[in-house]
Amino acid sequence: MEPVPGRRWQKVLYERQPFPDNYVDQRFLEELRKNVHARQYRYQAVVFQSGAVVQQLCSVCVFVLTWWYMDAGMLSPQGLFGAALVSSLLGYVLFDAVDGGAGRWASGRTRWADLKSTLVFAAFTYGFSPVLKTLTESISTDTIYAMSALMLLGHLIFFDYGANAAIVSSTLSLNMAIFASVCLASRLPRALHAFVMVTFAMQIFALWPMLQKKLKARTPRCYVGVTVLFALAALAGLATVSSVGAVLFASLLLAISCLCPYCLIRLQLHKDNIHGPWDEAEIKEDLSRFLM
Repeated sequence: MEPVPGRRWQKVLYERQPFPDNYVDQRFLEELRKNVHARQYRYQAVVFQSGAVVQQLCSVCVFVLTWWYMDAGMLSPQGLFGAALVSSLLGYVLFDAVDGGAGRWASGRTRWADLKSTLVFAAFTYGFSPVLKTLTESISTDTIYAMSALMLLGHLIFFDYGANAAIVSSTLSLNMAIFASVCLASRLPRALHAFVMVTFAMQIFALWPMLQKKLKARTPRCYVGVTVLFALAALAGLATVSSVGAVLFASLLLAISCLCPYCLIRLQLHKDNIHGPWDEAEIKEDLSRFLM
């Protein structure tokens, strides 16, 4: 029942009405809408997108395992440098083949420019490797390990997984990973070890994600295959160090790639966002009349 017979309530502010300020009639909820902008996710699509998280976790795992092998004397710096060089050449050829030269033509870069950049970086890193080796001698090893773990965790947090969020910072993520590699490299036996370790860090934290994104955009099936093989390689390497760690890491990867997408799909069913006349007004101006 309306408080004033014969007078109908209107949703206006510029007219005085004989109704209480908080009064609304039964038409108020006619404009109620639920989940207007809600996205409907498919399980396969979410699992596919989780591959970026899986690959980055595996990258950190492979990097730490490589450092552990070098620190234990099970991997020589010459062997790692040779393997990294061969894999970099193969990755460069694969990137160029998948890209089809489109990115190179757009940026104007040539293979000679890429080679010069690589040689300058290698020469600069090799020249400063003795400094990197002695940079943290005054810091305790426990502190170095704690700093490295914190930096690698920050690298995973700020890494660009493809989400449009304010926390994403590719530059910060890469800098934190390189800082962790410098800290760990300072605990290796010789300056050559430090040089190879930092070079390998640039390869796995800077170049490898670029190839991942290109494969993901151009050849999704190949991207899935590479993700699975990379995860198996990381698990196999971890199993040689700790079987318990390999089981825990495999559980983590399965939870991220299978369980978390399932939970997201199930939680989407309970999503209940409401929209109606109480929403804030959005002013949309036609700018075309100002440009004429």
